[in-house]
Amino acid sequence: MERTGTVVRFSRLLAACSAGLLAAGALVASAPVAGAADVDLVRNGGFEAGLDGWNCANSSGAAVTAPKRTGASALKATPAGSDHAKCSQTITVKPNSTYTLSAWVQGSYVYLGASGTGTTDVSTWTQSPDVWKQLTTTFTTGPSTTSVSVYTHGWYGTPDYYVDDLSLFGPGGEPVVIPAVPGGLKTTALTSTSVALSWNAVSGASGYNVYRGGTKVATATGPSATVTGLTPSTAYSFQVTATNAAGESAKSAAVTATTTEGGGGGGTELPARALVGYLHSSFANGSGYTRMADVPDSWDVINLAFGEPTSVTSGDIRFSLCPVAECPNVESEAEFKAAIKAKQAAGKKVLISIGGQNGQVQLGSTAARDAFVTSVSKIIDTYGLDGLDIDFEGHSLSLNTGDTDFRSPTSPVIVNLISAVKSLKAKYGSDFVLTMAPETFFVQLGYQFYGSGPWGGQDPRAGAYLPVIHALRDDLTLLHVQDYNSGPIMGLDNQYHTMGGADFHIAMTDMLLAGFPVAGNTSRVFPGLRPDQVAIGLPASTQAGNGHTTPAEVNKALNCLIKKTDCGSYQTHGTWSDLRGLMTWSINWDRFNNWEFSRNFDAYFGN
Repeated sequence: MERTGTVVRFSRLLAACSAGLLAAGALVASAPVAGAADVDLVRNGGFEAGLDGWNCANSSGAAVTAPKRTGASALKATPAGSDHAKCSQTITVKPNSTYTLSAWVQGSYVYLGASGTGTTDVSTWTQSPDVWKQLTTTFTTGPSTTSVSVYTHGWYGTPDYYVDDLSLFGPGGEPVVIPAVPGGLKTTALTSTSVALSWNAVSGASGYNVYRGGTKVATATGPSATVTGLTPSTAYSFQVTATNAAGESAKSAAVTATTTEGGGGGGTELPARALVGYLHSSFANGSGYTRMADVPDSWDVINLAFGEPTSVTSGDIRFSLCPVAECPNVESEAEFKAAIKAKQAAGKKVLISIGGQNGQVQLGSTAARDAFVTSVSKIIDTYGLDGLDIDFEGHSLSLNTGDTDFRSPTSPVIVNLISAVKSLKAKYGSDFVLTMAPETFFVQLGYQFYGSGPWGGQDPRAGAYLPVIHALRDDLTLLHVQDYNSGPIMGLDNQYHTMGGADFHIAMTDMLLAGFPVAGNTSRVFPGLRPDQVAIGLPASTQAGNGHTTPAEVNKALNCLIKKTDCGSYQTHGTWSDLRGLMTWSINWDRFNNWEFSRNFDAYFGN
């Protein structure tokens, strides 16, 4: 959020490194002769049976009849945008054994490699625009390796590439068997719209399927999952199966769970549809100052903007009302506190928002963490507030090199923020309201990029909010990502979406509710949030920020997400009937714009 009007602050990722710097290996003229005991372990290496046995990311691959090297067909794969069109196959191998991987390729940049070897993963590449060339590499499996993934891919933004006659010669591994039925299925947490489940891990399983009433509703890579989109006070029956390359086990014994009664997220008693707005309490800008007592009843959550640190790294947060010289109509402290109490008596929530465009907060030390807890507590106690809104922007959050898993962050600014918020939640109890307002760069961009990336060179802030949201999801009342001041973002349809219309809000919100693999890693999936934990963030007027959306387009987005109508080209991954509502920057700008935003909200939801 910015103190001024329109400004674009969306950071760009650094340019990708050249293919030559990122790839390992070199072109080899011809493949070594396989040993007498070796066999070709690749299934459908000539792509004569289409893509049988192959997994091509984002449906980027197809079997074509030309160009081909031998047989009737070859693989054609198409890189698009930031997708390099990877096609892979998992193959059973033997430990402590040597294998030769080979393929004939054609294209601007084509890669061949193997991962999960248990020793040193290998890859090789060539730049061969017009003719078939052979790539070959070898590897030795580790002492406990029983499967590897062989793959081929192109390069970002380059034309189609082609592959034919791909082989892996070496000792055949033991046949994969269907895993056993999972045991120990149980419920670990309940809300009004979700059930969290866990079960015993199964040896040899590569994944799990969760069934509700006999219908598959979720998949998981580990022995736990959360099923969302449920109805309050309703009993459901769940089962789970284990899967691997050989197939799927029988279903487990069923467990029954009953969702809790409906109500506000985190025990905060928000209305089923909530309107959230930021109130410029500590400064003035072109929108003018609005007194707390003059905020209309439409607003259910009022975020005081902003609490800011004494320095970027101090963690010492301060808040005070706008000076009279800047805001001639500012109320007194006593009037401000009295107006807050009146709002709370009417069922409204008033929070302190920390950060904003100018309030960079980096909790890089435990001292800063502790100062944050102490100073924020003082603000909450002084004004009798209901909780905290985290609006960290700019360079407040970033991931250190090597911090690659959002589920177990190691960067101090991330770890200390999580710890600080948990301390505040523990201090104030279950009624403590926690909201967050990150930018798309820090959340949805994580579908493509996370931190500095596996090779470095990316912006370390990409996706940096994901570990915070994930660690605090059980304490989180509302997440309202800023769907404005944003560059184009790729949605779950692998298309780029741009701000300003219904499509952007539909795609960005659906990502939060459906979940998504982080940086394309299907073993690291960010689980979807409950719909009652999510609101859509929009600017209240054209002056408030880039990406203003007209009321008609806002209503289209709500229709699609809540009712699955007016969806346009993007199809959501669920009907999110419990979506909590809308957030805007800001109450002041909405007043400046004759309350267009809040009046449309009231009209849509019949308030």
